Amino acid sequence: MPEILIIEDSRDIVESIEYNLKKEGYRVAKAYDGQQGLKAAEEKTPSLIILDLMLPGIDGLEVCRRLKKNDKTATIPILILTAKGEESDKIVGLELGADDYMVKPFGMKELLARVRAILRRYENKKEPVSGIIKFSDLEIDPDRHEVKALNKPIELTAKEFQLLYHLAQNQGRAFSRDRLLDIVWGIDVAIETRTVDVHMRRLREKIGKAGKHLVTLRGVGYKFV
Repeated sequence: MPEILIIEDSRDIVESIEYNLKKEGYRVAKAYDGQQGLKAAEEKTPSLIILDLMLPGIDGLEVCRRLKKNDKTATIPILILTAKGEESDKIVGLELGADDYMVKPFGMKELLARVRAILRRYENKKEPVSGIIKFSDLEIDPDRHEVKALNKPIELTAKEFQLLYHLAQNQGRAFSRDRLLDIVWGIDVAIETRTVDVHMRRLREKIGKAGKHLVTLRGVGYKFV
């Protein structure tokens, strides 16, 4: 069964989540601060990380940022679990690469349902890679998780890469913001669609002239041309 890493400073919450996850058959690893969590994630490469934002030392957002920048942990899905329920906090967490967001107090049945949904999504993504996508001014390599614009390497976040790669794979097809949220973030919570707009703006800035491929469809969403 998949192993799930819980990074949370409240031992009571950890014990409750651990108990219920083990009842479902999951293996569980635990860390009680950000530093321990980063170390455990790199050593164990779990199938999923449940991450609290309000951690002692290195806070949860910084932990998320470092996990997504580390090649060993960049593809591990993250479920943020926190008492911070502001819309801005949700957006920041998701933009850093988290896959879903729950606010304390939470129902254990809902948590388990989200865990199953995230793991199922990532299992479904394990498909044969269709290879490098090349254009005259843009190259996307899914195996190496690399992008080049005008032969210059471009550093993208995990979500930026997924967004660009999905659109390029479906060249000419229009996608609504809601659909892109569902495909790239896979979330079932109400998150503002401007999250997609922020990522598209950053993508265009990073890839420069190659950004002409990313077309905004007024009142619809985006497509790659």
